[in-house]
Amino acid sequence: MEYRLFKNLKYLVVTCIIYVISGCSSPSLPPATIHQSKTVDVNSYKYLIGAGDTVNIFVWRNPEVSGTFKVRPDGMITTSLVEDIPVSGKTPTELARTIEEILSKYLRDPVVTVTVNDFVGPFGEQIRVIGEAAQPQAVNYVQHMTLLDVMIQVGGLTEFADGNGAVLVRIENGKQKQYTILIEDLIKNGKISANVDVLPGDIIVIPETWF
Repeated sequence: MEYRLFKNLKYLVVTCIIYVISGCSSPSLPPATIHQSKTVDVNSYKYLIGAGDTVNIFVWRNPEVSGTFKVRPDGMITTSLVEDIPVSGKTPTELARTIEEILSKYLRDPVVTVTVNDFVGPFGEQIRVIGEAAQPQAVNYVQHMTLLDVMIQVGGLTEFADGNGAVLVRIENGKQKQYTILIEDLIKNGKISANVDVLPGDIIVIPETWF
């Protein structure tokens, strides 16, 4: 109990210091842009390539321009014919069609197949869990992933989490929406009806309880 009171007092002191400092500092930076995922429901999910992925490009009858390429931090790859090909945010099929269009300048009727290794994906497609999770982190989305799956990935709640006060932030139709989620009911009380589908780009915020 004393530890929690000390922790809360420390949090209030730090918050007050930050508030005082911010009042004397330069104007704040604009908020980060949260991009809306192309996945609008659990059945429409398609994997999007991201920085850190490895893409295997096979050009039929043209092994000299085929190969395996690492997606750079800027979301591009470099091939033997073209230095900068934007790939981040595309599905493997979309990338194959893009490369066919590019290679058509050099080859006659190129046929391209793209496969992916590593499966990092764009940051905007990851599910981010912050606050009083045992292991706050960004989780790579897998089709039909649910809240329970995410909480298993992050190791559940901390001792001081307000699981039923958690919210899920999602961008819908270009607008940010918040939904109440009952994590404590789900993982501590076994209330399976509290399990919900999650989508790429969701942000789960788990606050600390004050009691």
